[in-house]
Amino acid sequence: MTHTQFHSCIQACIDCALSCESCASACLGEGDVQMMAKCIQLDRDCASFCTLAAILMSRQSTYAKTFCRLCAEVCRACGEECSKHQSDHCQECAKACLACAEECERMAA
Repeated sequence: MTHTQFHSCIQACIDCALSCESCASACLGEGDVQMMAKCIQLDRDCASFCTLAAILMSRQSTYAKTFCRLCAEVCRACGEECSKHQSDHCQECAKACLACAEECERMAA
């Protein structure tokens, strides 16, 4: 597989990682941080998974597809958690996570 074939998924992973980092930071500024703990934890995990997935695809690693399968799982979990919260940053993050999950699932197929 060439780098251009990975491009769409790489971009979705980068967008998702940035959205998750932004969401986690915004959640830390919420009045009830404890209520946002699961969201923050998943945001941080998802950002890390997405970053590594993008790196592996950029390298054309033999593990990229396998890792994308796991990344999709983490993105779905994060997206589902973020969608429970009404704040704009959580709703935007949920959309980015679900879009990335779909891209990673296509890549892993």
